[in-house]
Amino acid sequence: MKILRIVITLLVLLAMTGAGIFFAAANDAPVPLDLLFYTFAPQSLALWVLAAFALGGVAGMLVSSALMLRMRTALGSSKRQLNKTREELNQLRAQAATTS
Repeated sequence: MKILRIVITLLVLLAMTGAGIFFAAANDAPVPLDLLFYTFAPQSLALWVLAAFALGGVAGMLVSSALMLRMRTALGSSKRQLNKTREELNQLRAQAATTS
């Protein structure tokens, strides 16, 4: 199963690379990127689009990593609270067994 996952991942990466190459070949017109405060020199349209795609992917991974870290922290806190509650329940059961 792990080998199949690796093969599928490699095929997807290869397909994405091929699509990027074809996209770059078809969109080679130089286009300047004009931000509010700075204008970049004219570069290939494909470069700007692929750079935006890559930056969006990196930003998405950073945001999802931060959310996952937050969730893991909450899960750890919940597990500690659950263990504390179980210990308290066991103590109460033990007290109830000795008084009966």
